Amino acid sequence: MEPAQPIDRYLAELYRTESRRVLATLIRLLGDFDLAEEALQEAFQAALEQWPGTGLPRNPRAWLVSTGRFKGIDVVRRRGRHNAALTKIAQEARESGLDTDTIQDDQLRLIGPPHEMSSL
Repeated sequence: MEPAQPIDRYLAELYRTESRRVLATLIRLLGDFDLAEEALQEAFQAALEQWPGTGLPRNPRAWLVSTGRFKGIDVVRRRGRHNAALTKIAQEARESGLDTDTIQDDQLRLIGPPHEMSSL
């Protein structure tokens, strides 16, 4: 199915008419409203980038749901890797005996000497 208008206008109309349904489905599939909203936006962005070259899919709404679902899963995986890295860094800091007071002092030194800070 080819739209009678350019892809960007077709997508704007599709967003207006279908985004609530796609969002509701993504909320059900992903279980998180904010994640579903992010996935919806990423799915429409992917459509804007891909459809001009590949043409419209047979069922645009289903394509958006499927793409949004995969985009949401990607976000969850990225967050998981990020959280795992933070946990590892925190554990290494505890094991190395880093003193949080020392770290805070180091951060203050980055701002500048105390006599310069009093003028702030």
